[in-house]
Amino acid sequence: MAYHKTIPIVFFFVFVTLYFAVSSDAITFTVRNNCPYVVWAAAYAPGKPGGGRRLGRGESWNVNSDPGITEARIWGRTNCNFDAAGNGGCQTGDCNGKLVCQSYGRSPNTLAEYALKQYANLDFIDISVIDGFNIPMEFSSASGQCTRKMRCTGDIIGQCPAQLRMDGGCNGPCPVLKTEEHCCNSGNCGPTPLSMFFKQRCPDAYSYPKDDPTSLFTCPAGTNYNVIFCP
Repeated sequence: MAYHKTIPIVFFFVFVTLYFAVSSDAITFTVRNNCPYVVWAAAYAPGKPGGGRRLGRGESWNVNSDPGITEARIWGRTNCNFDAAGNGGCQTGDCNGKLVCQSYGRSPNTLAEYALKQYANLDFIDISVIDGFNIPMEFSSASGQCTRKMRCTGDIIGQCPAQLRMDGGCNGPCPVLKTEEHCCNSGNCGPTPLSMFFKQRCPDAYSYPKDDPTSLFTCPAGTNYNVIFCP
């Protein structure tokens, strides 16, 4: 799914080794799984090494990103099977059958998106369900200089409209219907009844591509963050 907003939202690189050198001002994203099931966390930024990690209930994964990155996302995958070489697949959020993602995840997937140290020395952060929903999520500041907290925990899968239903998730209208009304490729669109279904259940999240005023938030550059599955 192509990137779908007009603001600088980030897709980021992840460390899967036990040690990797990072700059002294690297930002830490603590990804934690509170779900009663395994989540395969993923992160990706175009042009950067990718990342992925299996997280059992209560497990965490620290992902480091350098300030200045302009397009990155973190998400969770469900019902995955991988062999010893990291090849396999997932029911939702799959990234071309790889444990260590080198591409965006397949919809539906609940997304944490961010761009670090951008205009006015601010980070731009959001949760997006434009590509659908598969796991409840919190995306929040872990630093005292910012108290921003976004959540998407509504019963989207249980109440999903019939045309968007799929096993393990609720797809977004753009990936399914592929119309200008829902995908907004021209940059000129508004909410639809289907996007409002998501917005009513996750008011903090992007529900369509031009949903910036109610869904895009900022923190001062240098903030560390939490991404929590099933908060």
